[in-house]
Amino acid sequence: MNKKFEVVGIGNAIVDVITQADDPFIDRMGIEKGIMQLVERDRAEILYAAMEHRSQSAGGSVANTVAGIGKLGLTSAFIGRVKDDALGRFYIGATESDGCAYVNSATQGGEPTSRSMIFVSPDGERSMNTYLGNGAELGPDDVAEEICAEAQVMFLEGYLFDKPKGKEAFYKAARLTRQHGGRAGIAISDPFCVERHREDFLDLIENQLDFVIGNEAEIRALYRNDDLETDLKAVSEICSLVVCTRSGDGVTIMREGHRTDVGVEKIVPMDATGAGDQFAAGFLYGLVLGHDMTTCGKLGSIAAREVISHYGARPEADIRELFRNHGLA
Repeated sequence: MNKKFEVVGIGNAIVDVITQADDPFIDRMGIEKGIMQLVERDRAEILYAAMEHRSQSAGGSVANTVAGIGKLGLTSAFIGRVKDDALGRFYIGATESDGCAYVNSATQGGEPTSRSMIFVSPDGERSMNTYLGNGAELGPDDVAEEICAEAQVMFLEGYLFDKPKGKEAFYKAARLTRQHGGRAGIAISDPFCVERHREDFLDLIENQLDFVIGNEAEIRALYRNDDLETDLKAVSEICSLVVCTRSGDGVTIMREGHRTDVGVEKIVPMDATGAGDQFAAGFLYGLVLGHDMTTCGKLGSIAAREVISHYGARPEADIRELFRNHGLA
């Protein structure tokens, strides 16, 4: 397929800001240890100003996926929303340095660029304080037809489905991509988001999408049959390709009624952040190149295994070299 971009992602553009913090600091700042919580702008500014020796990286679930795809050598792009501020300019530069085109201009007004302030305590606990900011306002006006027309695959981030404008952006991106001969799919992202918008989620999957990727909890949230096998069958009846990651139990893929199970070697993760994002990168890499479902599942699992072996949501090793080591180049 002669397209400018092999994979385009649309999702939250979030800068991950990380610093070390001891327990007295965490207590003094009123941070809830070991969890992720959403914070408002004023609170975000206080926490950000208090972070010493901080490091930062471009983040966001689907953004991590398309960055991983860019590093694998495919042409990728990201549709997101940042403000023209210091973090927004950093985000655009960091995205493009990963080999992924950032196709939207930074906004001049509105909320500051989204950020997740992560405080790592001596015991390894990560306390995340996320300010949704500018990125959460992504809407249909941020989705350009010329980008959708040049997408072989459009990949949507379920987290944005909570916002009406995000929902509109999804329908527009999927519709335009498919009108121009591409394929569209979604990372479900969050079972609680499915709970809040089940009918709309199922309508999108059945009528606008070609594939769905989710973990066991996310897939089961779609139909709530209290049985994974029953839920997989139900989703596969409305979507031609359903991919279910099951942690150490492997991957189950349903494609046009045919089931493929791919096993994985169980390991204890150092940091599970980004596992699903990089699985999607490896899987979509295989899908774009026309590999069979077993190979796609193995490629996704290798990419996920690499990212959980270290801290951070993006690969550190050469994933293509890992593919070659497994005879999957």
